[in-house]
Amino acid sequence: MTGTTRIEDKSVDSSKRKSYESVERDLSSIIKKIEELNILTRAIVLLRANTRRKSIGIRIRGLVWRKVLRCLVEFPIITQKIFRPPEDCSICWDVQNIEKISNVDPVYFEERYAYSGKPVVIMDAMTNWTATKIFSYSFFKSLYEGEQAGCQFFPYKTEFRSLLDVFNMSKSRSLLEAGTKPWYVGWSNCDGKIGTVLRQHYQRPYFLPPTAESEKTDWIFMGSHGYGAPMHVDDVEHPSWQAQIRGEKQWILQPPRECHYTCKQLEVVVRTGEIIVLDTNRWYHQTKIVSEDMSITIGAEYD
Repeated sequence: MTGTTRIEDKSVDSSKRKSYESVERDLSSIIKKIEELNILTRAIVLLRANTRRKSIGIRIRGLVWRKVLRCLVEFPIITQKIFRPPEDCSICWDVQNIEKISNVDPVYFEERYAYSGKPVVIMDAMTNWTATKIFSYSFFKSLYEGEQAGCQFFPYKTEFRSLLDVFNMSKSRSLLEAGTKPWYVGWSNCDGKIGTVLRQHYQRPYFLPPTAESEKTDWIFMGSHGYGAPMHVDDVEHPSWQAQIRGEKQWILQPPRECHYTCKQLEVVVRTGEIIVLDTNRWYHQTKIVSEDMSITIGAEYD
């Protein structure tokens, strides 16, 4: 009996070792995947950004984290949701619609909209901008000719893989001629020379608080009727403004997931010459071009 027991004990020990080895392999695989996706770094960055955003009266500018956040590799949406801190539903519980206002005093804007999370459309913010006359597909194609593409590119539902692909499309398609395939893309510009040219045609929105700094990275979105961005939430640090240079775009906003029973879905059409101000890191948002002509928007974050 003793010999049999020892054999059984050895068999159990061997089985345990194999089980431990299997668990160790699985854990190693999971840890490796976490490292590849940079999940822990992203979680730390998001938590720091959220803490900073909600702190009262303290704004720290120019931190290295801003650059880190820009450069981190995208990771699955399910992971974003896991590490996204819960939102305070005060950003939306009393919002019944997206207001359109004009002749806005920067002090009033700061008190009511700038950092409250409440979306708003400013109707008269591009009065002196030449961008509405200058910006076009051909303008951007010429501007980026021979230059490196933007630091981020969003192909959405197109076959394009880079900005170079966009500017190599056929002339008829770029002019949105009948029978050609529709398209919609977005990109961020990190080229200082190109940024200087762009800012010759638009200015810092007049309604921003005097102490607010607008980011130097421009975000540009361009495309044809019926296309736009699917419902999503961004991974950015600050609220942003987006100017409708050409065309018209419908925005559909959904509150943070934890606020679905407290807040309502909002919709607004932003027309040429109007600017929408929105915290895209808190509001889920979807866009659709509703004008027959091309839509071009440009925007940036502000702190």
